[in-house]
Amino acid sequence: MFRTIIDAFKVKEIRNKILLTLLFLFIYRLGCWIPCVGFSPSAMGINDNSFGFFELMNMVSGGALSNGSLLALGVSPYITASIVIQLLCVAIPALERLSKSGEDGRRKISLYTRIAALVLAVAQSVGIVVGYAGQGVLDKNLTSVMPTWLVGMGVVIIMVAGAMFTVWMGERITELGIGNGTSLLIFVGILSSAGTAVSTIVNACTTDITYIWYLVLFVVIIIAIFALIVFMDGGERKVQVNYAKQIKGRKMYGGQSQSIPIRINATGVMPIIFASALLTFPQMIISIFWPNVTWYSDWLGTNSWLYIVLTAFLILAFAFFYSKISFDTNDIAKRLQQQGGLIQGIRAGKPTADHLSKISNRITFWGALFLAMIALIPSLAFKAIGDYAGAAVLINAFSVTGLMIVVSVALELDKQLSAQMFMRNHKGFLN
Repeated sequence: MFRTIIDAFKVKEIRNKILLTLLFLFIYRLGCWIPCVGFSPSAMGINDNSFGFFELMNMVSGGALSNGSLLALGVSPYITASIVIQLLCVAIPALERLSKSGEDGRRKISLYTRIAALVLAVAQSVGIVVGYAGQGVLDKNLTSVMPTWLVGMGVVIIMVAGAMFTVWMGERITELGIGNGTSLLIFVGILSSAGTAVSTIVNACTTDITYIWYLVLFVVIIIAIFALIVFMDGGERKVQVNYAKQIKGRKMYGGQSQSIPIRINATGVMPIIFASALLTFPQMIISIFWPNVTWYSDWLGTNSWLYIVLTAFLILAFAFFYSKISFDTNDIAKRLQQQGGLIQGIRAGKPTADHLSKISNRITFWGALFLAMIALIPSLAFKAIGDYAGAAVLINAFSVTGLMIVVSVALELDKQLSAQMFMRNHKGFLN
């Protein structure tokens, strides 16, 4: 990957895209430290030693929420909106047809996603301000000279504007930069949180040398997890497809073999995000409107066995669900039949769809089992280390969800840079 980046800097066009992307990322990180007027996040109880909804938002935004910055909401409203729109595209036939209607349809889906992100940003900011207003989330210096509702409205407007500005930056990186703007913003946020956690544990090592063994142990574990994620990300099953020869006019088409790659981890980190959001979102609602209610966090907190069991079950369920969405065997079988493609020993049509579905279910099971296993590492680690705060900070920062996002974005970045350089060289060759 480093060699790809070095080669990319030698190309002026790609170098300008990289520099523009770095400029947007710098602006984003700068916005994560500029304080939001009237907002004091200390009342929200964001704790590095837990892994709830606010802690997940804080990790993805690179500490923007705990800093009480302009971009406190980060990209979380847009991510949630994207998930909701994807699910609606499956449930609503009109949206499904729109998503398959080419560039114009994708543009409309993107518009609906931005509108949904705006609605969610308003809901999240209003929920935070209303739910924690009595606990001191609003600046007391301002509320003493101004009406509380006016200060709260100002905080909501600033937070919503910051969230939509983040969405705008992600789209500009995708359009003018090297692509995957939203993913790169998450990538930078997670790396920033990880860097802060490492500095915290290093400072702890200066006071007590025994803490260094925790740091060494975590470095070894992180390297092993990285290797496992990369290995599983590249694993796939190739289904051989033979195309019949067809004569059209004076030309002959087909007569060759290709393969359909079915990846082990085709769903990526989406099942983990779905499961985490489903379990932590009620906790956020309860903590906002009923702060004294603790039964949910006691029974379904990240340290509870019930949380571990439900998380594993939901990851398995969402992995199969998302696999059905992203890999439609009936549609693939139909297109193969139209193009004269045939899997050896399998009849065209429904038998082909059933055969592909059987293979996909088997591979998805092992991929889902892999996701469930590594997603539970933070919860199991919490039980193993007890109340050791320094190790808990590292576990939160280097959560497997964050690691999978970092690895997937890094691999996708390498592929995009390689593809852009290949297109440029190919164009020069043709000229």
